[in-house]
Amino acid sequence: MNDFLRFQPLYQERVWGGRGFETALGRDLPGQAPIGEAWEIVDRPEAQSVIKGGALAGKTLREAIKSRAAAILGPGWDPDRPFPILVKWLDCRERLSLQVHPPAAIAPSFKGEPKTETWFIADTQPGAGLIVGLKKGVTRAQFERGLADNTLEALVHRFPVAEGDSILVRSGQIHAIDGGNLILEIQQNSDTTYRVYDWGRVGLDGKPRQLHVEQSLASIKWDDFEPAPVRGAPTSGVIAECAEFRIRRVVLDAGETVRFAAGEQARILSVVTGQLTGAGKGGLARGENAVLPYAGEFIFKAAAASLVLVTENFAGHLD
Repeated sequence: MNDFLRFQPLYQERVWGGRGFETALGRDLPGQAPIGEAWEIVDRPEAQSVIKGGALAGKTLREAIKSRAAAILGPGWDPDRPFPILVKWLDCRERLSLQVHPPAAIAPSFKGEPKTETWFIADTQPGAGLIVGLKKGVTRAQFERGLADNTLEALVHRFPVAEGDSILVRSGQIHAIDGGNLILEIQQNSDTTYRVYDWGRVGLDGKPRQLHVEQSLASIKWDDFEPAPVRGAPTSGVIAECAEFRIRRVVLDAGETVRFAAGEQARILSVVTGQLTGAGKGGLARGENAVLPYAGEFIFKAAAASLVLVTENFAGHLD
C-alpha cells in the first residue's frame, strides 16, 4: 500500500473559536459561526474522517481499516479496533474551560475514556499562555474553596508560550488554553472532557455550559504541580513520549528529504510549517495531516524550510 492517506477535515463550532483557520491554514470554512476545532484524523462512531485522493478516495477511515487493517496498521491489527489517535487543529480565540480528562483507572466509573494529548503551538499572540497542572502545594481542599469563591485562577499553573513550544498533557492533569493560540492537538482516540470551571461564560445558546464538577474532582491528579513545556528549538528531536504515542519534531531545510521505510510501523505526518512534495504521490501543504500506512515506503522532500511532526508508536502493542 504505497498511498498515504489524507482526509477531509470535520469542522466543529465552539463558543471559544473563531475563523482563524481561513487565514492561518488557507481553509474554506462553512457558515459564519465560530469554528474552534478541525478534526483532521478521527475514527469514532460519531465522527469519521473521509479519505481524499488515491485509491481509497471517498472511503471513511473505518472502512479503510476494516478492509486493509494489516496494510494500514500492521500484521495482527484487529479490523474492528478503532484507529488509536485523534488529530485536531484548535483555533482558540477565547480561553477554553478549565477541564480534565479522566485517568484510565477512573474513566470507567463515569462511562468515559482516558485522554492523554500533546499540544503543539503553531502560532500564538503576545501574552497568550497555557494552564497545565496546579501551583506547587495546592491541595484539593484549597481547590474546592477556589471553585466556590471564583478564585481558581490563582491556584492553577499558567505559563507563557511561543511558537514551536509544546507540552504533553496526561489524563488527570487540570488544564486550559488561553485565547490567542493556534494549536495542533494529537491525542488518544477519546472525546471525554470534564469541565470544572468556565470563567463565567455562556455557550452559543446564551446559557451557561454544563459543568462536571463531581467527575472533575475525582479525576484530577492532586500531586501534579507545575509541569514544564518543551520549548521550541531549531533542531529535530522527541517532544512527547508516553505509553500511548511518541511525537518527533523534524526540522527540514529546503531540498532536504525524510524517508519512512515499509514494514516498520504506521505513522502520522503533520506539516506545521512549510510544504512537502512526495515523489510522484502528491505532497502535503501546511496544516495537512496524513496517515502513512505500515505497508508503504514514503519519501518526502521539503519544498521550503519546513517543520513537521511525526507521531508513532501508537500501533506497536497489539491487544
